[in-house]
Amino acid sequence: MRLLFLVSLFWVSQWALGTTNNANTTITVGSKAFNEGYLLGELVAQKLEIDGFNVERKLGLGKTIITYGALRYGDIDVYVEYTGTLAQAIFKLKNTPSIEQLNELAKQHELKVLRSLGFNNTYALVMDKAKASKLEIKTLADLAKHPQLKFGLTHEFIKREDGWEKLAIHYQLNHQPVGIEHGLAYEAIQAEKIDITDAYSTDGDIDKFNLLLLEDNDDYFPRYDAVPLVRANADPAMVKSLEALAGILDEATMQRLNGEVVNQGKTFAEVAHQFLVSQGLKKKTEIQLVGPWQQLPENILQHLKLTLIALIAACVLGIPLSIYCYRNRTISRVVIYTTGLLQTIPSIALLALFIPLFGIGWLPAVVALFLYSLMPIVRSTTTALLTIDPVLKQVAVGMGLTHKEQLRKIYLPLALPAMFTGIKTAAVINIGTATLAAFIGAGGLGEPIVTGLALNDFQLVLYGAVPAALLAVITELFFELVEIRWIPAHLRDQWK
Repeated sequence: MRLLFLVSLFWVSQWALGTTNNANTTITVGSKAFNEGYLLGELVAQKLEIDGFNVERKLGLGKTIITYGALRYGDIDVYVEYTGTLAQAIFKLKNTPSIEQLNELAKQHELKVLRSLGFNNTYALVMDKAKASKLEIKTLADLAKHPQLKFGLTHEFIKREDGWEKLAIHYQLNHQPVGIEHGLAYEAIQAEKIDITDAYSTDGDIDKFNLLLLEDNDDYFPRYDAVPLVRANADPAMVKSLEALAGILDEATMQRLNGEVVNQGKTFAEVAHQFLVSQGLKKKTEIQLVGPWQQLPENILQHLKLTLIALIAACVLGIPLSIYCYRNRTISRVVIYTTGLLQTIPSIALLALFIPLFGIGWLPAVVALFLYSLMPIVRSTTTALLTIDPVLKQVAVGMGLTHKEQLRKIYLPLALPAMFTGIKTAAVINIGTATLAAFIGAGGLGEPIVTGLALNDFQLVLYGAVPAALLAVITELFFELVEIRWIPAHLRDQWK
């Protein structure tokens, strides 16, 4: 009897420990910034929540390089990838091996590929059905007969190993494509700005925009089986939870679920919840919907936080640096050219480069905005100090003022309007650039913009774009009022 009691106590304690561990474990779920990526990310997140995990969502993390980098460097714990992307874009293979073979390669990167969710979302080319019927186009091979067609392809597809270049050679296509964001391509087809774009075969927008999925005559495109990707040392309980999703979806179901978001206006959370309920994996409950208006105050505050921290840091470094080196024209030129060079680096590229150093979230976004703020602040401050009237400088020397006194009593007051203009310019630039921070999970007003692009929902885009524009206008007016209050009129007029 005592033995039975001890065994029972052991199993109860183990069960309680397991429950506590799951409840105390926070799993960060990521996704790429397109419709299906959001939906699969939400599906994974809700499944983990069913099994007792705390879940943090970092959905809409931009392209493969950002999402994959976030997983590699430990900023997220899982996201859904595609076998074709793993093979071609990440592992740089010429073909797409089996999931077992991919797993062997993944081990070299300290990653693990879980079993497929059950569907193949391969690449495809699409065009307007009416135009395709008129031109008698049904297959990819038919495109070679129509050199007048305009191709607008996503930048990633143009450069992929299994993308445009080899596809064009295989099907003898001599068209010259232009790069376009996936979220804008379907609207461009409707507006007859382009005729052809790349798509995902399970995309819910295909029916919405009345597009024809062109047949891949020779099966050129490899399989893109959706697979959860985790780190090799992932929590076994998390892996077990995700393995329950293996084989749960097929192509038709995935396209239907995507269509429910795109065409019926449902949220990703609603669609994922309803699907899990239909599969018997979750009890039906009320979904707490959070609309864009409810999220707007939080997005604005986060946007201001990113901008303000970066601006203050740029002022703290940029102004003293300009004051220190303005007397030496060689050093001041180097500083100005260096800060100017930082402005030439594309924002999204800079954010991606920062992932190995700072991970994802607000920190890399602030660092990037800080670097972009330096140029207007440094240039305006240095230029203002260098262009002070030489006569005034001679007067200052004649008065017997020390270098510090000259700087404090004459040079800085005269340079203040230009310095202020530089700070104002940096602030306005930051407000616009900070919208891209959503691609690395930093939040802000970029979140509704990125989600809206993924859904081809331009009303949702406006929820982020309009407040960002208003913030820029308010910032401009705020600085104008501060100038009027603190800078004498004759100095303000000097720099107008």
